[in-house]
Amino acid sequence: QLADAAKLNDLANEVKAGGFSDILLLGMGGSSLCPEVLALTYPQTSGFPRLHILDSTDPAQIRGVEKKIDLAKTLFIVSSKSGSTLEPNIYKQYFFERVQQTLGADKAGSRFIAITDPGSKMQLVAERDRFRHIFYGRPSIGGRYSALSNFGMVPAAAMGLDTGKFLKNTKEMVEACKPATTVEQNPGVMLGLIIGSAAKMGRDKITLITSPGISDLGAWLEQLIAESTGKLGKGIIPVDREALGAPDVYGKDRIFAYLQLASDSDAAQDAKVAALEKAGHPVVRIAVSNTYTLGQEFFRWEIATAVAGSILGINAFNQPDVEASKIVTKQLTSEYESKGSLPPEKPIVEESGIKLFTDEKNAADLAKSAGTGSSADPLKNYLRAHLSRLGAGDYFALLAYVEMNAEHESLLQTLRMAVRDRKRVATCLGFGPRFLHSTGQAYKGGPNSGVFLQITCDDANDLPVPGQRYTFGIVKAAQARGDFQVLADRKRRALRVHLGSDVRAGLTQLTEIIKQVL
Repeated sequence: QLADAAKLNDLANEVKAGGFSDILLLGMGGSSLCPEVLALTYPQTSGFPRLHILDSTDPAQIRGVEKKIDLAKTLFIVSSKSGSTLEPNIYKQYFFERVQQTLGADKAGSRFIAITDPGSKMQLVAERDRFRHIFYGRPSIGGRYSALSNFGMVPAAAMGLDTGKFLKNTKEMVEACKPATTVEQNPGVMLGLIIGSAAKMGRDKITLITSPGISDLGAWLEQLIAESTGKLGKGIIPVDREALGAPDVYGKDRIFAYLQLASDSDAAQDAKVAALEKAGHPVVRIAVSNTYTLGQEFFRWEIATAVAGSILGINAFNQPDVEASKIVTKQLTSEYESKGSLPPEKPIVEESGIKLFTDEKNAADLAKSAGTGSSADPLKNYLRAHLSRLGAGDYFALLAYVEMNAEHESLLQTLRMAVRDRKRVATCLGFGPRFLHSTGQAYKGGPNSGVFLQITCDDANDLPVPGQRYTFGIVKAAQARGDFQVLADRKRRALRVHLGSDVRAGLTQLTEIIKQVL
C-alpha cells in the first residue's frame, strides 16, 4: 500500500478542501471493522471530517447514524469487496436517495466513493451513478485481511490520518515477519504458534484485553480470529469486551492476550492481569508503543492467525458457514419480495410480552429439562433449562439483533457477566447483523461448544429500502432467522428470545429473569 501513498495523500487534500463535516462508511465485516478501529482510536483531525460507520440493518441504528451527520456536507464511502454483499448495497440505495433529495440528482454521485474489487457489481453501480472516485481492492486479499489495503487506508486518509507515517511504521513489522526471519525472531509466527498450540491443548478461547485507548481493536481481532479459524468443528473462540474477573471465574480453556498501549497505563487492569498470571493462567503480553503502530498489530495478528490455522489443520482464508447464512437470508428476502410476508412462525412460549422460538430438536430437549405442562412459569423454566446446558469448556454467546448503542450494550454486558460469574464459562456478545460477518463463522463452523441466546425485537419505526418491497426491518428479521436456521442445521444449542418494540424495557426484563434463574 505504500506504493499508493501519493493517491492517498491526494485524497486527503481533496477531502480537506471539500468542506465536508462528516464521512459515513457503509460496509460490513472486513470492510467496516478496521475503519471503525481508526474512527474510535484517533481523535478528529483538525480541518478534516469526522468518520462514522454504518454496519447494521436495524432501522433505529440507521436513523441514529443519519441524525449524527449533515447530509448536505457528508462524504459517503461504500465499501464492499465483492460488490454483491446485501447490506452495503441497500445502505447505498437508501443514502443515495436521501442525498438526491437534499442536493439534487445531478450532485449526488459527487458525494460518493466506492472501494471494491475490479469488475464487481459495485464498480458498475459507481460508474453508472458517477461516483466521485472508485478505489480498487486486490482480489487476492480476503476481506478480513484487508485492513492495510484500500479498504482500511482510504477511510484513514479521508479522516486525516497520516497514512504515510502509519504505513512506514507498519513496514517494520512486515520486515520482521518475512519468511527469511528465524521462527524465534518472527513476531507473527511466534504468536501464531502460541495461540494455535494452546488451542490444540484445550485452551481454545482467547480473551482479548486492550488498554482503554485501543479498546476497539478487539472487535477487529475478534473477526480475524473467529472467521479464519472457526471451521470443520475446530477453532479458536475470541472473547472481546468481557470485563476481567477474579482468576477463579476462569476454567482451563482460556488464554489471555493483553495489548498494552504504552501511553495509556491502567493500574487496575494491570493488577487484574498480574493476578491471572499468578494463578497460572497463560497471558501473552504485547506492547503497543503508540497508536501509529496499530498497523503493526494488524499485520502481526494476520500472520499469527494464518499460522494458528495451519496448526489446527484448517484453511484460514475461507468462510463457508458465513455463506450458508447469506443463502438462507436471500431465500427469505426473495420470499418477502414475491409474497409480501416472511414464513409464519409459532413461539414455544409467550409470556409477559416475551416470546421464545427454537427448532424442533432444541424445543424437545428444552421441554424435557424445563418440565413444562404443569409449570406456572414456563418462560423462566425454559431459560433456566437453556442455561443449564452450559458445562465446562463451553461458551455462552448473546446474539442481539437490536440497535447497537451504549444503553443496550450495558444491559447485555450485565446479563453476560451474570452468566460468566455463575457458570464459569467464556461469554461473547455480538450485535446482529454485524457479527454474521465475523464471529458467526466460528459459532456455526467451529467446535460445538457454544450455547446461544439470540435476541430479536419488534421495530418501533421501520425504514423502507428504496426500490425494494422489503424494509430494513424485514432484512434484519430475515438475517436473524437465517442465522438461527444455520445454527439449528449445525445442531447448535440455540434459543431465540423475541422482545417487543420497547427494547430497553425488554432487555431490562430479560436481564432480571436471567439473574433470577441463575
